[in-house]
Amino acid sequence: MAGNEQIRSGRLSKAEVDENFADLHPPLTRSEALIEADRCYFCFDAPCTTACPTGIDIPGFIQKIRSDNLRGSAHTILRENVMGGMCARVCPTEILCEEACVRNTHEEKPVEIGLLQRHATDPVIENNDQLFQRASASGKKVAVVGGGPAGLSCAHRLAVLGHDVVVFNRNSKPGGLNEYGIAAYKTIDNFAQTEVDYILSIGGIELRNNSALGEGFELAELCDDYDAVFLGVGLALSNDLGIDGEDLDGVVNAIEYIAELRQTDDKTTLPVGRDVVVIGGGMTAIDVAVQSKRLGAEQVHMVYRRGPEQMGASVFEQALAQTSGVTIHHWASPERMLGDGHVTGVEFAINDSDDGMRLDADVVFKAIGQKMDGGLDSLDIEAGRLVVDIDQKTSMDGVWAGGDCVVGGDDLTVSAVQHGKIAAISIDRYLRDS
Repeated sequence: MAGNEQIRSGRLSKAEVDENFADLHPPLTRSEALIEADRCYFCFDAPCTTACPTGIDIPGFIQKIRSDNLRGSAHTILRENVMGGMCARVCPTEILCEEACVRNTHEEKPVEIGLLQRHATDPVIENNDQLFQRASASGKKVAVVGGGPAGLSCAHRLAVLGHDVVVFNRNSKPGGLNEYGIAAYKTIDNFAQTEVDYILSIGGIELRNNSALGEGFELAELCDDYDAVFLGVGLALSNDLGIDGEDLDGVVNAIEYIAELRQTDDKTTLPVGRDVVVIGGGMTAIDVAVQSKRLGAEQVHMVYRRGPEQMGASVFEQALAQTSGVTIHHWASPERMLGDGHVTGVEFAINDSDDGMRLDADVVFKAIGQKMDGGLDSLDIEAGRLVVDIDQKTSMDGVWAGGDCVVGGDDLTVSAVQHGKIAAISIDRYLRDS
């Protein structure tokens, strides 16, 4: 983003940045967890469990917290969602389990399920207390393409079931968006890699970093060399706006900046604009807007083409942006970038109106979603994503897929984990029947 004097590092002191990027939801103490667990009604037909994409027995794990059995509680969580630690941090619980909680009324708040889940899983993951044991070796080997939540979930379940797994990961570190695409204040102290280390410690999983499909190997080769293949390739490419000036310096893909931020040890060294405009309405847009503000940007405007109800970001995330100093504009679509060499502003059309809006900007972040990389034309694809059945099977025999790259997904970590788990169970049946 160099090339504009308003884009510079060190806008805030290290102490200020460290404070701004402290844990968004600090963990519960033991006494706080016991008090919160005691609020659970332990419903028989628990709506919170139904609302959880991975089907965690939520009353069950909370009951174990009440009886001081944290290890048992963690097992209840991780047997359904091996990334229960990260999901406790990044899941939009306010629209899933906590929204469904019977205590969620105008008079009282729901049980803090996410924080209780973190309370149970953190000790096990951080101490690498392995709760699972591999079954007898099956003699089968599965290729997993993608080291994100879907791929790691699939790999772990396959390893538990006794199969050998090779994970091909396009990045230098595994974890996918958990490592590269989530706001730093949601996952501090390198937790993403700590969780990955826990997952891999089950054994039977070989990790090959810097290995991307289409760069040295193809799907057909994997099908020949392995007994089954799982594709968790995500959405590696950012969408374009398709407007004039999009190629100006200072117009940046949000996911790339978030990745750089997550991999930077000293955040004060990151270049930050004075006037920042974020185009988009999802979680990535919120994450880059809030982090820009917390790095010292003076003005941060987030612009979305529809209303607040249609935004991909939850109500909580929208409120977080606003309380962090981000101004959100609705019903406005970008028409063109302004500038000569470097972006100086953006012109927007106000939807269903003849009016327009101009925002000054020395940095513009595009956060309008991602798309799948190529190389999978041999599979059925719809709207740029892979078509799968209820078992996550693709149109090709012996190939499964899950996560953001499949049709019908909601682009959540918890859903990707569930896809990987379902696929692994289906792959296991396939291998044992073949």
